[in-house]
Amino acid sequence: MEPADDQPASITPSRLSTIRRRKSADNKFGTCAPGGQCELHFEAAIFDLDGVITKTAAVHSMAWKRMFDDYLQIRAARHHEPFNEFAHAPDYLAYVDGRPRYDGVEAFLKSRGINLPLGTPEDLPGGETVCGLGNRKNALFNQIIEREGVSLFDSTIALIRELRQRRIKVGLATSSNNSAVILDKTGTTHFFATVVDGIEAAKLRLKGKPEPDIFATATANLGVPSARAIVVEDAASGVQAGARGGFALVIGVARENNARELRDHGADVVVRDLAETSLEQIDRLVQAKRASV
Repeated sequence: MEPADDQPASITPSRLSTIRRRKSADNKFGTCAPGGQCELHFEAAIFDLDGVITKTAAVHSMAWKRMFDDYLQIRAARHHEPFNEFAHAPDYLAYVDGRPRYDGVEAFLKSRGINLPLGTPEDLPGGETVCGLGNRKNALFNQIIEREGVSLFDSTIALIRELRQRRIKVGLATSSNNSAVILDKTGTTHFFATVVDGIEAAKLRLKGKPEPDIFATATANLGVPSARAIVVEDAASGVQAGARGGFALVIGVARENNARELRDHGADVVVRDLAETSLEQIDRLVQAKRASV
């Protein structure tokens, strides 16, 4: 894991050492069967998809850039203004990453002083509405993954396998509308006892990240209270949602050299990759956070 400054600020090394020695007051959690594995102090883990499980965050960024740059060039020519391209760090990460698609379109356009009608999800890709631009981005994304395929983060898959072996319920919560396609392409559908994605969120009228609705719905589907579930996210809006939802632990995965941003938005611990941590370390941090409240 990253140095101690990435641990929850209220959890000092001495306190963590004390917690490690404490016997859990909960008879169900933290106990060890004779000759067997210890029970963990949480019951469920909810994972984001893009950038946590799959190496598709870069594909999303590429599709967003192409869509927005095409549209911004059209506007620049129409209004005789300079073209100001869509950039990864100031634009994608700030306004789009982790958010529901149409929310991302609207947030970015407003940052440029552009107001478009919302339209409807049935708008043709590329139409001059929020939904039309969002649909164009989605079409570009699907073209790329159809052509190039989808890769997985092996360390995340290893952790999911271990969680399932320890009888921890695993769910997926993502703003993406493409989760079924991605899971099918990667052969990972069977890992998740519940999937709450953009399509399900729209049906249930759930608020998108940074609100905790999709994470809370996933834990409810698993029959687990949020306080007994951990969240694994790579987007600032996602860790913010986890922090607002009162989860047992929020793990930020800093794929974008954005560890500080993830901490500032509510991650309890930040790693560059899940290979930097272990199930036992995660469990100790859950205990430590619970004891510090």
